[in-house]
Amino acid sequence: QVQLVESGGGSVQPGGSLTLSCSASGYTFSSGCVGWFRQAPGSEREGVALIYIDGRTTYYDDSVKGRFTISEDNAKNMVYLQEKDLKPDDTGTYYCAASADCYGGSLLGTVYWGQGTQVTVSS
Repeated sequence: QVQLVESGGGSVQPGGSLTLSCSASGYTFSSGCVGWFRQAPGSEREGVALIYIDGRTTYYDDSVKGRFTISEDNAKNMVYLQEKDLKPDDTGTYYCAASADCYGGSLLGTVYWGQGTQVTVSS
């Protein structure tokens, strides 16, 4: 059974940095991807970044491009989101999600979600 657990969220000032972690278990897909999503209160969930499990391809939303970096450590079954130069608009609950069926920057088919970790950026 696939389980995803996020960690690393917190409260930071604008311009600060955080690194979020997604720990995966039961993820034995030979193909697929892991994505990071975020949701602010009262807003729709939006995609932030995505990485294919082979590590060959990544995607970023324009709002975070150049500031966030997604990476993976397959030996540790971990996916990370390094967040730099954080802005108040980055505030939200961040979720990781995984699917064995991905196309471009999208997750298709059965998608497994973590419980989320909170990121708050404020002065």
